[in-house]
Amino acid sequence: MKILYTISMILLLSFRVQAQDELFDLFATDEPTTEYAYASFKAGRAVYGQSVENPASGNLIFMIQHNFGALKLGAYELFGLDQATIRLGLEYGINDWLAIGIGRSSWQKTYDGFAKAKLLRQSTGEKKMPVSVSYVGALALNSLRWQFPERKNYFSSRMSFVNQLLIAHKFSSVLTLQLTPTMIHKNQVPTQTDKNTSFALGMGGRVKLSQRVSFNAEYFYYPDDQTTLDRTNALSFGFDIETGGHVFQLISRIPRRCSNGLISLKLPVNGEKAISFLVLTFPEPLC
Repeated sequence: MKILYTISMILLLSFRVQAQDELFDLFATDEPTTEYAYASFKAGRAVYGQSVENPASGNLIFMIQHNFGALKLGAYELFGLDQATIRLGLEYGINDWLAIGIGRSSWQKTYDGFAKAKLLRQSTGEKKMPVSVSYVGALALNSLRWQFPERKNYFSSRMSFVNQLLIAHKFSSVLTLQLTPTMIHKNQVPTQTDKNTSFALGMGGRVKLSQRVSFNAEYFYYPDDQTTLDRTNALSFGFDIETGGHVFQLISRIPRRCSNGLISLKLPVNGEKAISFLVLTFPEPLC
């Protein structure tokens, strides 16, 4: 009887352990997950050029962008303040992957608009994607009065277009780098030798300095054989400073241009350094 009792207890304990293992299996979460990179940049601009970030779905951003003149002009011109240009803009996140924006700059009285769509998102886990990719299509309309009103002028001559791919990789919470292949089309160019359609390559990145401050830099290479004008490539850098519901961008750059993504990528050789100031107003912080 003792042997039979012992065997019964062993079988009972074995069944109990198996039942517990099956119960634990029911609550186990071994399903693979996907983690997406976010906040690669603090705002929708790397510096002047677009970044892979969009406004959050349903969020409207109001932008106030100031560009000042050359610092070397001295106190008489208030160190460039008297040559300031301004751009006002609105950007709206239609959903998680599509955003649109409009703006108006005092430089050449330019109206602009763009649409930006997220094509790929950097991710790890079940779905692996090494980069985030966005597409930007933009247009600008120069509304200055015609220089020669006596001749026949076409409305289409006022328009320029930009198409860009934004390809970014977030290496860590501190560092993000981005490449920006760019195609520019201008309906009217200065001479017959100048190309209506030209290409440029942008390179930029962000280094996070603290929870609310980052350093950004951006450079656009524009081959010389696409224009007859004496130009040099555009280099800009600055700081993003988040203060709750606002992001302030302090930027140093050669040009005094101030329009969405359609700024000259090739600037006068004797261009002078200037300071820019951009305020992005958010209903809530991006990150």
